[in-house]
Amino acid sequence: MKITWLIIWIGVLFSNPVTAECNITSQLVTCEESAKNYSSIPTFLSENVTILYLNNNSITLNDTDKKILQRFINLTELYLNENAITVLHNNSFCNLVKLTILDISHNCISTIEQAAFTGLNQLSKLYLNHNKISQLDSDTFTTVKTLMVLSLADNLLKYFDVKASFKLITVTLNGNPWHCSCGLLSLRKWLNTSNVTMENENNTLCAYPDVWNKSSIKTAPIQTTNCYSRRGSLAITTPSTSAISPKITVILTSSLTSSNNSIRNNASHADSPPVGKSWAFLLGVLVFVLTTSLLILIAVKFPLWYHYLISYNHHRLEEYEPDMFEEEFTTDMSTFPPISNTTEQDSIVVFEQTHTFVVDEDGFIEDKYIYDPELTEEG
Repeated sequence: MKITWLIIWIGVLFSNPVTAECNITSQLVTCEESAKNYSSIPTFLSENVTILYLNNNSITLNDTDKKILQRFINLTELYLNENAITVLHNNSFCNLVKLTILDISHNCISTIEQAAFTGLNQLSKLYLNHNKISQLDSDTFTTVKTLMVLSLADNLLKYFDVKASFKLITVTLNGNPWHCSCGLLSLRKWLNTSNVTMENENNTLCAYPDVWNKSSIKTAPIQTTNCYSRRGSLAITTPSTSAISPKITVILTSSLTSSNNSIRNNASHADSPPVGKSWAFLLGVLVFVLTTSLLILIAVKFPLWYHYLISYNHHRLEEYEPDMFEEEFTTDMSTFPPISNTTEQDSIVVFEQTHTFVVDEDGFIEDKYIYDPELTEEG
């Protein structure tokens, strides 16, 4: 009998080894699974768990872990701190609609995708401290409308772009190598104009430039005058031929001078913004100016209307060939009525009389060939 009970007890122990680790009350199911050397989230946990401690393991939060987490729809607190997470992928916690506290601190997180926190509709506290985050934007948290506490301490953040719609009650930013230059203006403006409280404000200092390494990022004297590039409008007109070259030279010279000055300012002033992709914008401006100047020069030097003007020059009319003249003359002679009973000599006389015009005193031409019956009878 004793052996039978022993076998039953061993079977129950191996079939449900976590019952002793979970504290079940009337409203909460708290499972303590810390320091169990898990490489993934265990699948034998109760789906009714509300508070889950998985800290101090080797969980990476891969695709398999994401699918397992989606089962815990009643989860309100999740502790994944001190694990081996490196990337927070999109929709990592999409089904945890009741989650209010998420602790993923003390990991190796370097990348947080844009929709990593989608679905956390009731999240109020998020701990991301002690990771390796170097780039982060407030848009990452826009889907979390209820977020009140955010800890980003002890990461690798140099800048943090904050939108006006970003609202918190408490934020922790100390332990980051903040660059107190133009890239930090949005964060400083948000800290000074919103009602947010910055924890450890006296220890949240500038790491660059060195002269401000004892200044708080909230009060650092960033010179905003060097943060906004002056964009001059290039008014392209139709200058005269004599003035086009000097104007083009002035435009190109001013563009190159401004670009050199901006590069020197970025190199010499510590409070100037990082160059980033400004060189691409400058290159585009130079290409636009050179192309426009070349088109204007071609339009002035080689105008299209010049070719049309040449086509209107007067040319000397070509003289008719003798054969052509004889052909036209024969055609004209064919218009005269034929004269019968005439010889070749009479034809010549008739031709001469036909082309001889005598002007009378009254200005009328006398026609010698008007028909007169009397003369005909006499002849």
